[in-house]
Amino acid sequence: MIEIINVSKSFDGHKVLDNLNLNIKTGESTVIIGRSGCGKSVLLKHIIGLLRPDAGHVLIDGKDITRMDEKELSAVRLKFGMLFQGAALFDSLNILENVGFALIEHTNTPKAEIAKRVKESLTLVGLKDIEYKKPAELSGGMRKRVGLARAILVRPEIMLYDEPTTGVDPIMGDSINDLIIKLHTKLNITSIAVTHDMTSAYKIADRVAMLYNGRIIADGTPDEIKNTKDLIVRQFITGAGTGPITEGIDFEHLV
Repeated sequence: MIEIINVSKSFDGHKVLDNLNLNIKTGESTVIIGRSGCGKSVLLKHIIGLLRPDAGHVLIDGKDITRMDEKELSAVRLKFGMLFQGAALFDSLNILENVGFALIEHTNTPKAEIAKRVKESLTLVGLKDIEYKKPAELSGGMRKRVGLARAILVRPEIMLYDEPTTGVDPIMGDSINDLIIKLHTKLNITSIAVTHDMTSAYKIADRVAMLYNGRIIADGTPDEIKNTKDLIVRQFITGAGTGPITEGIDFEHLV
């Protein structure tokens, strides 16, 4: 379904993605891991066409979105749902208006039908009777669920998750992981998540890919990643404080 071919992207002379390659199969749940600031979210934005690469191609169902104009891109984006890191809800709108935003703004769907579909989406993520509350009245975990309900309202073929468990406690994080698995199965979608939370990665992934220095340096099943011999990958997944990343630092003289 998704082919990322030799993609490079720099910001102010700093190369974030460097000739990166990755294939994601239809119906698969792929998790991209890596350190904070390594470019995981940048990669996600290339997949949905919010950023264009300096070089390389991104193919969705065989169509190169890097060569599309905004009108063509808008049509492709209808395949996607996205859960942003902070849920990205509109504070001034109630939950019904937030979840139904795409239908309200871009279609002539009757209000009663929108309300029905919003209720269905909220039910899928385990929420009810909150349509007329504002985001500020909800907990962080509930806002994440509302963000998910908005993302699945149009029944996307591909779901993107940007750090889905960041900002919530471990119990709520595990609940969100369960929800991602449930939606993946129930809606039969392709899922792509970026995270540095290995508990989440192991739980929701069919495949795990690690991004390091702008490239994918490891790609395999959760068990293959857990048992890797690659020192950089092992250092990351175990949370070790020494190794290639900290090599050369004189910790004894740090103040």
